[in-house]
Amino acid sequence: MARKRKVGNLMGLAVLSTLGVQPGHRYEIASRLRQWGKDTDMGVKWGSLYTVVENLTKHGFLEVAGSERDGARPERTIYRITEAGRAELSDWTRELIAEPVPEQRPFRAGLSVLSVLPPEEVAELLTARIGKLETAIAAHRAQSAALAGTLPRLFTIEDDYELALLEAELRWSTALRAELRDGTFPDLEAWRAFHRDGVMPAEFAALLEGGEPEQSARQD
Repeated sequence: MARKRKVGNLMGLAVLSTLGVQPGHRYEIASRLRQWGKDTDMGVKWGSLYTVVENLTKHGFLEVAGSERDGARPERTIYRITEAGRAELSDWTRELIAEPVPEQRPFRAGLSVLSVLPPEEVAELLTARIGKLETAIAAHRAQSAALAGTLPRLFTIEDDYELALLEAELRWSTALRAELRDGTFPDLEAWRAFHRDGVMPAEFAALLEGGEPEQSARQD
């Protein structure tokens, strides 16, 4: 079970991972996050960088290693990871790899209220989504091909995972569209009737209200 952390924002993990390589000031941290793609991997919110660094320092995961001044620019504080910070980084990574955590995904949210749209429109929307998934998959494959031989797989493994998710979603979305088009989707006629007549079928209404369909409906 995931445990509550003193700094639970995933940006904290990103900062620890960059300073685990070498110390740096906040501008250097931000530059590394962008260069290494951590802003994509961890949903980095740049406005919270200052607060996250301060909180990591407050809890002993980072410490001030010195400061530097570049010309007329303000003095910059340099941070380095502590032993406690390295332990937190390792423990947090173990948890993320070993413990599945429910994620709130927009596509799932849309699917949960799919009945508000007629099935024919859903099939068209899935076609649009499928096209965008195919484009994203092609871009990922092109990027992987471009990086092949330049970076160890260890440093691009998250891209492999993202590609696998996209490919799985493409297969699932394509299969759902096929069910809607060939009429094999269960209760398709009741779904169509709901949008044609504007009345929720009795078997659906009973289930939504926490009851059971009438016996005749179950037998049918």
